[in-house]
Amino acid sequence: MSTLTVLNKTITDCTACPRLVVYRQAIARQKRKQYRDWTYWGRPVPGFGDRYARLYVLGLAPAAHGGNRTGRVFTGDRSGDWLYDALYRYGFANQAESEHRDDGLTLTDCYIGATVRCAPPGNKPAPEEFTRCSRYLQEEVRLLRRHRVVITLGKIAFDHYLKTCRSQGRPMPSPAPKFGHGVVYRLPWSVMLIGSYHPSQQNTFTGKLTRPMFYSVFEKAREEIGTAGG
Repeated sequence: MSTLTVLNKTITDCTACPRLVVYRQAIARQKRKQYRDWTYWGRPVPGFGDRYARLYVLGLAPAAHGGNRTGRVFTGDRSGDWLYDALYRYGFANQAESEHRDDGLTLTDCYIGATVRCAPPGNKPAPEEFTRCSRYLQEEVRLLRRHRVVITLGKIAFDHYLKTCRSQGRPMPSPAPKFGHGVVYRLPWSVMLIGSYHPSQQNTFTGKLTRPMFYSVFEKAREEIGTAGG
């Protein structure tokens, strides 16, 4: 087994946060009406993708009826519809749809992770839950040795990627990077950090995030990786 495989097995077995364990298991039992025939995953959701990826996409946490139902990050919800459509458009995915773990989706040169691995009530993890889950993000970042571009979906992911790198002894730029949609920072350890609004329904339904805005982020990533070494 690869070390990422070992990490992901450890993630799926985690019970470190009592509130999240109770919540994700309750959602898996209750289900949503249109998914009553599903057997929900109801466990922490590991990362997904190419272990040699140069693009690393980091989100917040699994959705209650998305990743918590399907067992794959950004799979089975509207946010995933936006994300995998963009990844397909720019050559990082073999298809634009992500419905379940066995739908044939594969990623090329891309890996997707989350800051917190369990679906949280109200999509809001508690501070101590971020802290307990941080070891998984730290290890994931360490193991993805080839990543050269990071797209963070939302301010929390942006801040936690930088916090993780700081904890690993990376030299922080001064002034510190500030989140915004489409912002680009070339970090001292040869990584391009790109901020993006999260493709949540709250952002996409209100027009805060549009398709062209979202595509522009992945276009920057493709341009950077296209000119980078193999």
